[in-house]
Amino acid sequence: MKRVLLKLSGEALAGEKHTGFDEATCIQVAKQVKAVMEEGIQTGIVIGGGNFWRGRTSENIDRAKSDQIGMLATVMNCIYVSEIFRSVGIRTKIFTPFMCGPMAELFTKDAALECLERGMAVFFAGGTGHPYFSTDTTTTLRAIEIEADMILLAKAVDGVYDSDPKLNPKAKKYGELSIQSVIDQKLGVMDLTASIMCMENRMPMLVFGLNGEDSIIRAVRGEAAGTKVTV
Repeated sequence: MKRVLLKLSGEALAGEKHTGFDEATCIQVAKQVKAVMEEGIQTGIVIGGGNFWRGRTSENIDRAKSDQIGMLATVMNCIYVSEIFRSVGIRTKIFTPFMCGPMAELFTKDAALECLERGMAVFFAGGTGHPYFSTDTTTTLRAIEIEADMILLAKAVDGVYDSDPKLNPKAKKYGELSIQSVIDQKLGVMDLTASIMCMENRMPMLVFGLNGEDSIIRAVRGEAAGTKVTV
């Protein structure tokens, strides 16, 4: 592999606090990404906003405005995690799909690819810039645009199951399955829009647990005990 798109959940970065940031967790992520990049793997990153804002939380807030709050949550996450990356010696760049003052640059494919080729970790903040699209869709869109070889989907759960393992102790974990099966069975790996985009553009992904030891490094090397989603 030459290039990957790593999706991190905001909740995973919050650790046991479930809100804000757990700095130790973020540092471990940064060190792993540094090791991956030192092996020559170009790395783009999308971070969810669930540690600050998740979906429409009040009927008094318009859906579009609620989604805009979520977009800004992802910008905060990327600024924070970018600084943690820099503290361990990684050069970074943050792109957003809308003007964000001096905090980020406006996304273009050419600019993002140039930064990746220069050995920088590239953060894609602010979602797609439009309401009604999740960071799952952002992940798939940016992965396709930067011509990534694979999406690495780091989650709190260590793979794809046939039912919620938190509710069903007998839930079956898949070692490998097709994106068509994910869509047909409504397994919820990504939202439907993102899943269909992966299928149409033949973008494979690996779903794995972020909390495992060296989980990101092992995912890149094909050693993670997660679920490979084929196309």
